[in-house]
Amino acid sequence: MIFIHQKPFVPYLSAEAIQGAVDRIASQVTKDYVSEPPILVGVLNGAFMFFSDLVKKIDLQIEVSFVKMASYSGTSSSGEVNVHLGVGDQISGRHVIIVEDIVDTGKSMAVIRDLVLQKKPKSIAIASLLHKPDALLEPVEITYLGFSISNKFVVGYGLDFDGLGRNMPEIFQLKD
Repeated sequence: MIFIHQKPFVPYLSAEAIQGAVDRIASQVTKDYVSEPPILVGVLNGAFMFFSDLVKKIDLQIEVSFVKMASYSGTSSSGEVNVHLGVGDQISGRHVIIVEDIVDTGKSMAVIRDLVLQKKPKSIAIASLLHKPDALLEPVEITYLGFSISNKFVVGYGLDFDGLGRNMPEIFQLKD
């Protein structure tokens, strides 16, 4: 068990399990886009570790871009999505894969998806390491998924709790 901001967290997903999911997703992306490589759009800050590991394992000549969103305060979603860094025009007419750390309510992903659609991509896919189906409020189709998890707060491997915990190679879950 670890403590972050005086709250207890227990081990949830090991670094090995996470890397297995990254390998599986990278392999599928490589197969799916072999004839026309995509541009990957990473969602900052949370997806930085997943994004980095994923792009290193995709066996294609790919381009990368980033967006920055914020919707969390403490251990729960604020319900509001703020865009801090938008998507560039280089995605027009291209296959785009949005890479996210976690899809819970789906609100952030819906905002990002709409931003990308405004740039007229050839196609959009979503890759997310984690998905909380029980928290989903906005329908989102996840093309490449690492793990479906329960609706409990998690931290580590890019996910934070008020700025802390992103640097851990595994994922911990808030203890009941």
